[in-house]
Amino acid sequence: MYEERVTLWTARSADEAREYCEGLDGVEYVRFAEAFRIDGTPGEGAEVFSLMRESGLPPGEYVQRFFATGDERTG
Repeated sequence: MYEERVTLWTARSADEAREYCEGLDGVEYVRFAEAFRIDGTPGEGAEVFSLMRESGLPPGEYVQRFFATGDERTG
């Protein structure tokens, strides 16, 4: 079972964010994360996302198939 989620928390750097992911108990970090800077404080209506998907793919193939396909547009 894979879980994709967006969480909001304070980190001083992307490295600190990675350390958070690596330190989660009971889950395997698949070595893929994105971090975005938010100026100000998120308030009412701030979007939070979570999706769980069953897949027999190994982590690297899962990320390529469902998330990092090369066709994403981020900004």
